[in-house]
Parts: sequence; structure tokens; C-alpha cells
Amino acid sequence: MDQLKQSLLDAPIIEKNGYHYFVHPISDGVPKLDPTLLREIVIRIIRKAELEEVDRIVTPAAMGIHISTAVSLMTDIPLTVIRKRQYGLEDEVAISQKTGYSENEMYINDVREGERVLVLDDVLSTGGTLASVLEALDGIGAEVIDTVAVIKKVGGENKIEDTDYDVKTLINVDVVDGEVVIVDEEGDS
Repeated sequence: MDQLKQSLLDAPIIEKNGYHYFVHPISDGVPKLDPTLLREIVIRIIRKAELEEVDRIVTPAAMGIHISTAVSLMTDIPLTVIRKRQYGLEDEVAISQKTGYSENEMYINDVREGERVLVLDDVLSTGGTLASVLEALDGIGAEVIDTVAVIKKVGGENKIEDTDYDVKTLINVDVVDGEVVIVDEEGDS
């Protein structure tokens, strides 16, 4: 995890509506995403996640797409992206997504009752996105086998803590005095 750790320590911090936000290639696509960093992350996800029983990877758009695509390519597990665009397809499920700095509607398509899914996301911060996604998947009747977020930002409200779901993370950080601080290099198991 040397590249992920160093890339986070080097990440610039911006403020959005009082929320201190690190700008990182995994969560923002800026600066450039080095393939060796992505490879390091994907290998760590594959080692950490329970994949044996998974039928499908599910990820929220947009910043989970590159991570989930790479995991899908390495594992041959199909991928479904939760989009911010409504298609009006049969069985489409709407999700209200609230993060530390925005509110959006998202839509799940093509996930069926009884499917066993791995949920992947880039960052767990307030837990708003993941809590909404997990609740919607539960409502569909999908079985969430595992949930993994690459980076966990600690130190604030986390809506996942109020659910029955556990989220594995690869690294846990905080933002203190305008800088990223590594809280746990191994993340949550």
C-alpha cells in the first residue's frame, strides 16, 4: 500500500461547504491515475473481499467505475454501475444519495432478487452513498456478500455505523489542519 499511502499524503485539500475534501486520483481522477496505483488497489481488494460467492460487482458512478472495472477484468465477475441518470427501465430503483457536500438521485438497474453482490466504492466518508446503496440492494432482495471502499475518511458522521453492514476499507485517513493523516494503513477488515 505504499503508493496509496504516499498519494494520499501528497493529496491537496479543498473546502466545499465546510467539508474538508482531499483531491485524489482514485476519488476524483485528478491528478492522473497511475496504473501501478490502480493495480495495487485492485490486488488489495481481491485479497480482502469475499469473492467466492459473488455473482456481480455493483458500484456507484462515477468514481467507482475505474476501480470496479479493473476488479471485474481481474476476476471475471460482471459489473453493474449505479447511475445518476434515470433510464425508466423495468425494475429501475431510485436512490437518494447524500454526501458531505452534495445531494443527488441515483438509479440501480439490472440487479435482481437473489443475486449475490460485491459493492465497491472509492471513498467512505459520511456513509451517505453506501448506506443508500445497501438499503436499496436490500429492498431489491440482492444478497450483499461484501462491501469494500478503498479509502475511509474518519472523524465525522458515518451513516454506515447505524446499519447492519460492515464495510472493509484499504486505508483509513483523516484531514487535520489541512493535511491528510493516515489513521490506519491496513483499513478495516
